[in-house]
Amino acid sequence: MLCFHRLVIAPLLLGGLVSVSSGLAFPQGSPGEGPPSREPGLKQMADGVFDGYTLVTPLGARDVILFDLQGVAVHTWPTELAPGGPVYLLDDGSVLRPARVDENARFRGGGIGGRIERISWDGEVIWRFELANDAWTQHHDLALLPNGNVLAVVWSAHTPDEVLAAGRDPEVVRDAGLWSCSVIEIEPKPPTGGEIVWQWNSWDHLIQDRDASLANFGSIPDHPERIDVNADHRDRPPMTTEERERLAELERKMRALGYAGGDEDEDADDPEAERRRERGTRPDWLHTNSVAHHAELDLIVLSSPHMNELWVIDHSTTTAQAAGSGGGRWQRGGDLLWRWGNPRNYGRGSDANRRLFYQHDPTWIDGPNGELRLLVYNNGGERPAGEFSTVEELELPFSREAGFTREEDAAFGPSEPVWTFGGPGVFYSPFISGAQRLPNGNTFICVGAPGRLLEVSGSGEILWEYINDHVGRSVPKSPVAPSTPPGALFRATRIAKDHPALAGRTLDAGD
Repeated sequence: MLCFHRLVIAPLLLGGLVSVSSGLAFPQGSPGEGPPSREPGLKQMADGVFDGYTLVTPLGARDVILFDLQGVAVHTWPTELAPGGPVYLLDDGSVLRPARVDENARFRGGGIGGRIERISWDGEVIWRFELANDAWTQHHDLALLPNGNVLAVVWSAHTPDEVLAAGRDPEVVRDAGLWSCSVIEIEPKPPTGGEIVWQWNSWDHLIQDRDASLANFGSIPDHPERIDVNADHRDRPPMTTEERERLAELERKMRALGYAGGDEDEDADDPEAERRRERGTRPDWLHTNSVAHHAELDLIVLSSPHMNELWVIDHSTTTAQAAGSGGGRWQRGGDLLWRWGNPRNYGRGSDANRRLFYQHDPTWIDGPNGELRLLVYNNGGERPAGEFSTVEELELPFSREAGFTREEDAAFGPSEPVWTFGGPGVFYSPFISGAQRLPNGNTFICVGAPGRLLEVSGSGEILWEYINDHVGRSVPKSPVAPSTPPGALFRATRIAKDHPALAGRTLDAGD
């Protein structure tokens, strides 16, 4: 059985963890300082660094690269397409990754993929699965299951008529309709193809309170297990000129970094482009950017940055059960078991209660006494205290007997993270990025847009810092803008030296 080793589900070393109640864990000596030098290369290495390698796939490149703590590349997997998200190292030395298929008439945007590839240590594509058509397209992230199957995040297209029938406010319905989130489980059939053996669709779990004659009608606060089809624009004022300009600039940066499909000037002759930047009018209303699976509990966590929320669903269901509200280990079908980050979305808070700001990469970790926890990169755009990123560790209100718990008439907990690293002037990336808890208790952080990599201790000391200078072979027709770092990374992964993929292999510079 193959497996990948990005997540480490192991007891945490809590000796140096800083409770949020006592403030953010700043790197020693750096609070309030400006951004670090953007010159690439190794910046710092101190005692206590986790000994291993770093696995990256730069956004503007076609190579997957493994490099050591000094920054020396020790192995490269050549590929032919731009990355569609992260890359995972499997036990046999192959890598699993989504790749970008640009020829798609309907779906465009950050994180577009369309193809899943498994590439051997020697660079041979040993499995390929393509899902890029007018109805649905793979995007962003993957997760490998213990049985060797692959979970993939998918955009599913819905026509304007379908959207109106679901109770969406007609004022924000456009010709493009909506793209909802689906998760599919693929049984690989090498060398090409696969069978979809399970799926979950967010569209099956909507609620609306606009029209009692339509499906899914109900009270939003009474049904936190369901997704308000109007949550992304409910009671929000029109965007200001400054907000629209900021969003347009962010989209330009994503294209420049090779993160979004399409040409940089694709909206130049589109009179609807400006209107699509208004709240509620963009078809990609959820933009699910991450999927991670907890093997023991058979739970899936999803990240929706457009909703500023994390969602947990039950994977133990059948596909039929996943479309309803019964069955599975927790007898809730495919309804949301837990959600966190923006309780306004289900009528249990206001903007003042929002805790996530365009977050990425939630990953499962276990607490010292078996508590269920998540680590998440909170990007920080539109944060009231200023735009800065943090990495936060959440302890979920969960027991293995009762499942997820919530007080009546309250939002889901926790009220505060149990550990936070970051702050103003420490690091910031408005999109992409991620974090990984290492076996020694340190945290490995990828600040995606500038390609800045950090390893920090539980007490907030930066032990290792590197500005990515590995760019590989550039992607044809997708030049990286000179004003942006060429080493931008969707995510990065620290690989242990005793990883099974490396057993018996000689790793040399220039390999």
